[in-house]
Amino acid sequence: MAEREQITAPFTVDLSGQNAIVTGASQGIGRHVALALARAGAKVACVARSVEKLEETAKAIGEAGGTADVYGCDVADSDSVQKVVDAVLDKWGKLHILVNNAGITRDTLVPRMSDEDFDDVIRTNLRGTFLFTRAATRAMMQARYGRIINMASVSGLMGNPGQANYSASKAGMIGMTRSVAKELASRKVTVNAVAPGFIETEMTEALGPVVLEEVKKRVPARRLGKVEDVAGIVLFLASDAAAYVTGQVITVDGGMVA
Repeated sequence: MAEREQITAPFTVDLSGQNAIVTGASQGIGRHVALALARAGAKVACVARSVEKLEETAKAIGEAGGTADVYGCDVADSDSVQKVVDAVLDKWGKLHILVNNAGITRDTLVPRMSDEDFDDVIRTNLRGTFLFTRAATRAMMQARYGRIINMASVSGLMGNPGQANYSASKAGMIGMTRSVAKELASRKVTVNAVAPGFIETEMTEALGPVVLEEVKKRVPARRLGKVEDVAGIVLFLASDAAAYVTGQVITVDGGMVA
């Protein structure tokens, strides 16, 4: 029998009574963010294309005593996004936290990058963030409370060869974060971005041990980050401790862009 997954958090945050949406919650950083929010007491609506993988996330949350719902959704489709937000509001009444984490890569050098390679990444990463933010902020503004956390990347700050599309999408998310933060600050809705560097996930494992050793040499901390490192920052930004923090980009990168 498989061991139950332990939901751990690096520090204590109480989100009891709060409801969250996490996009891209089926794997990697998104999955662990959903687990961490649930451990802190929030009900979590887990969103991604793959319902099967989302069920695994929801099961882990349930086994640890948390509450989670599953929503299959194309984050770049306006109608689908609105239906998810409406469903969460209908069931739970309020929406307190939105984590825009869903993202894809289509890495290749610009001369070889197809229109589809570029458009698909912008559509999912940037348009998806916009659509969920727009749908969620209406309810948050009425409630005069909200926490929006956008999962950007150090690639959006410093660029990365072979990732012109991805870097552009993440830089766009950072610009959107700062703009929307100024629009919503008076309504007590904060909007911040987290910019991870190289984090131990399925995506980085696919690079292989040789490439990963070279990557570590580029990181002053000389190691990859852990998903818990990112989840901890999300918990902070979702908490009352971050009520006066908005429009910020917090890097979690072991010193790469320091």
